[in-house]
Amino acid sequence: MVFSSAYFLLLFFPLTLLLYFIVPKKYRNLVLLIASIYFYTYGEKLLVLVMLFSTLVDYKCGILIEEGKRKLGLRISILTNLVTLGIFKYFNFAIDNLYAVLDLLQIDSSSLHNIPEVVLPLGISFYVFQTMSYTIDVYRGNIKANRSLLEFATYVTMFPQLVAGPIVRYIDIQREIANREVSIFSFAKGLERFIIGLFKKMIIANTFARIADSIFTESGGDVSTYYAWLGVISYAFQIYYDFSGYSDMAIGLGKMFGFNFLENFNYPYISKSIQEFWRRWHISLSTWFKDYLYIPLGGNRKGKYRTYVNLFIVFFITGLWHGSEWNFVIWGLFHGVFIVIERIGFNKILEKAWKPLRHLYTLLIILVGWVLFRADTLEQAIKYLKTMFMYSEGNASVNDFITYFNYNTELLLTCILALIFAIPTYPYFEKRLKNPKLLPFRYINILILLILSIIYIAADSYNPFIYFRF
Repeated sequence: MVFSSAYFLLLFFPLTLLLYFIVPKKYRNLVLLIASIYFYTYGEKLLVLVMLFSTLVDYKCGILIEEGKRKLGLRISILTNLVTLGIFKYFNFAIDNLYAVLDLLQIDSSSLHNIPEVVLPLGISFYVFQTMSYTIDVYRGNIKANRSLLEFATYVTMFPQLVAGPIVRYIDIQREIANREVSIFSFAKGLERFIIGLFKKMIIANTFARIADSIFTESGGDVSTYYAWLGVISYAFQIYYDFSGYSDMAIGLGKMFGFNFLENFNYPYISKSIQEFWRRWHISLSTWFKDYLYIPLGGNRKGKYRTYVNLFIVFFITGLWHGSEWNFVIWGLFHGVFIVIERIGFNKILEKAWKPLRHLYTLLIILVGWVLFRADTLEQAIKYLKTMFMYSEGNASVNDFITYFNYNTELLLTCILALIFAIPTYPYFEKRLKNPKLLPFRYINILILLILSIIYIAADSYNPFIYFRF
């Protein structure tokens, strides 16, 4: 089930809200838990057992740690979570690479072809990281273990952020899990945030998805240099509005149920360095790696060379976290290289450079990285990058196909909206529209966004959320 489906918007969500607010407060976690398990089971069927298994293990491990068996509880938690993630997310990747090595060594691998593929549960990377952060924080003494299985299971399975984040740490919402209030104001803010996220997804992300898909996939990569750049820029807008749109919806839904999730994006495309980009992009993931991987590795406390090694390890894992393909690993290391280059001293040069030049440098690195991220194979990514940087006229019929199906007034308007929302214009107008005299105008605009989004949903203008597969 996805937030941008008619079933969610017209049936599941209204019924869940109705039940949530008519039952006594002490039963609200139970309503949210049952709704969340149904939400996940609706699409994933028996794979919900993986999530429930992870929930039970970390619930027990938290109690073990607090009862004095600290190292045992932590080790069971980390080992169980990493093995679960390894089996379901990386088993197929490992087998494919084993085939490649055996073929390279000219060893018969036919006996391995009967090994079944493992199905990837949606959102496993998110909820595994959440439950691991819980046990680590209990071990560090930052939080107390929750003795209520109902409360802990509600935290892990919470449907607003379950399958595509943001990664919500228990320490950030522990008080709200036990006791929370929903005011009319916070509910209205949550609803507004949800509608903005839905608009980002249905209108902006899906429009650019058509262009990116036609150039990266349907064209077979045989496009002109002009269209190659159009394709990667379209994908840059698609992935940002797809993922930030989902995060907006998750944060909005959380507010409507009384939770305050931390922000996951902070206008990353206005960054003037790759370091700044990672402070603004997928904030919940980058801070998770900082707190639970980079700092435990030693951070920058053990000398500059160890710092560089630690950064490469973090970005190697970052790439691998995103997907079990070498493209993602190389994408992560690619960003790691520029993070290290900037740490070595290039950041001082950037600080003295003209700001538009710094911005262009950052966008160029990001766009090259998105090619690695979006291409189906490493070979396709290399071919695509060659087309971008070595002039090519491409296949004329393919170029005509892309032009015919994608260039229209709708695209022009969407481009304008994409540029507006990519910079901090919304907070500016939000402050101006707090004037009571202008509130009707604000609500009319939100209503228009909702109506447009519903029209697109009714027209079946839908793409799955990109980060569902991570």
